[in-house]
Amino acid sequence: MNPIDGYLLDGQPSKEAAVAAALTDRHPAEAAQPFYRALELLGPRTPDEALMGLRVAMTAGRPPSDDDIRVARERVAAARSGDDAARAAYLTALGTSG
Repeated sequence: MNPIDGYLLDGQPSKEAAVAAALTDRHPAEAAQPFYRALELLGPRTPDEALMGLRVAMTAGRPPSDDDIRVARERVAAARSGDDAARAAYLTALGTSG
């Protein structure tokens, strides 16, 4: 599982570690590059929505839409509350499994 997904869904690793991992292993998608600049500037203060946007950009190869972020935010919140279907939907949308 990508460290960002682990942080967002389970709180593991820490946000600081997830940001550090993202900066160490950068995805080449052009759409992801502005998010990396934000991570460099804000570090662990980066909003979770920016991490979600980065994951969409990494997976889809395009900038995330407002709807992408809204849906990701809803799925993450539900998954954190124990909704296994929301967790699976989040991971499936990113083309990964957990």
